[in-house]
Amino acid sequence: MPPEFFLDRGLGRRLAEELTGLGWIVHRAAAHFPDDAQHVADEDWLDYGLARGWSPLCKDGRIKGRDTERAPLETYGGVLFYLDNQRLRVDDMVARFEQHRQAIHQAVARGGPRAYAVGAQRLRATWP
Repeated sequence: MPPEFFLDRGLGRRLAEELTGLGWIVHRAAAHFPDDAQHVADEDWLDYGLARGWSPLCKDGRIKGRDTERAPLETYGGVLFYLDNQRLRVDDMVARFEQHRQAIHQAVARGGPRAYAVGAQRLRATWP
């Protein structure tokens, strides 16, 4: 069964729609929390998704550096993926995730806790 992913609200609806169209199984944080998940702390949306077995996708790699936000990854042995460039257009984000789809699926299968930067050329483990 393919892995499922939980998208940070910052990635937006269009990215979720595009990835879904490519066959990814994605869930948007904004669809699970009130007010478009605007007031949900990172550790809360991470915990929510990881408790359901969904690997988080986000833009902010700083999450892996904060103890409170790393805690859900450690609790659930989760694997987080973040774009190494926060200024990408949606089309470029989609292309980057899709380019590394196989490596992302393999990383999820290996388990965690672990964080990976999704770069232009490769997927790179950045934590622990």
